[in-house]
Amino acid sequence: MAATKASTIYDVAKVAGVSHQTVSRLLRGHAGIREETRARVLDAIEQLDYRPNITARNLRNGNTGMIALAIPDLRQPYFAELAQSVIGAARAAGLTVFVETTDGNPERELSVLGGAQSQLVDGVLYIPKSIDADILTAQNIDFPIVLLGDRILNSQFDHVTLPNLEGAKAATQHLISRGRKQVAFIGAEPDTDFGAAALRLRGYRDALEAAGIAYRQELVIFDSEWERHSGASSMKSLLDSGVPFDSVFCCNDALAIGALRTLLSAGLRVPDDVAIVGFDDTEDARFSFPSLTSVSPGRDELARAAVGLLQRRIEEGGARGEREEIVSGYSLAIRESTAGAS
Repeated sequence: MAATKASTIYDVAKVAGVSHQTVSRLLRGHAGIREETRARVLDAIEQLDYRPNITARNLRNGNTGMIALAIPDLRQPYFAELAQSVIGAARAAGLTVFVETTDGNPERELSVLGGAQSQLVDGVLYIPKSIDADILTAQNIDFPIVLLGDRILNSQFDHVTLPNLEGAKAATQHLISRGRKQVAFIGAEPDTDFGAAALRLRGYRDALEAAGIAYRQELVIFDSEWERHSGASSMKSLLDSGVPFDSVFCCNDALAIGALRTLLSAGLRVPDDVAIVGFDDTEDARFSFPSLTSVSPGRDELARAAVGLLQRRIEEGGARGEREEIVSGYSLAIRESTAGAS
């Protein structure tokens, strides 16, 4: 039996009803392709089981066709789902992803930049948790790197980030629009004025100020772990304090789900007694009970932007050029924890 002829980029273009140049641009991670067009091309790729000839391409340009994703922890739902989005975006671009977890340990974060694995990949998507801009700049980085997240905001490297301030402001405004006047905040980090926690706290404060509601320090709970168990403990501390509150914005869904558990265990009704909003729109948010209203930060968009930017730097031979900063979009997924059961 004759072997089935492999599909080509021209076959994909014909099925999708686009030019082969458009397919090529999508596979290389270029921005500016309409979502409708992107969906048609991806459907055609799946339908035809198209596989880019990565080996031939890499032989021509001297690359491995692999990138690394250095991520703090896959036990956090957001990071796990982000990793899956990055893998999907890389696959569409004909790239393979090597995932390395650092547990936020500074030595492991630095080993990603100087270890043997950095020699096996063409570039790195990097989410630091412990090291700062000065430490990063001091490293001898001679390969393409794109920073994700908000630990390092100002550096010489390309950066793709979340709409932290805007998303937190929208979440707090949503609670206020539901008639809530005593909005608590869980997830602040002490002694820092940078990073996601600081930006989300600023967004929270901006929303209160815009609504003419005074900022009250006693409604702000410090929690730098951002885990389910710490969210539960933080909510218990808030309840034990006796400070009245009618709603709470949590810095991520894990905190919110832990806080939700404590509220329900204390006999409080959500959202009748206390409304609650998270951030990240993880799958857990959709299946918690009640389901969790959450800021959706455009995870797939962020992954495509990061992979596309890294791929462009790889194609440029590692030359940094002018630094790029990309902020993903966001939306608010309104569910039962603020709107009640439908």
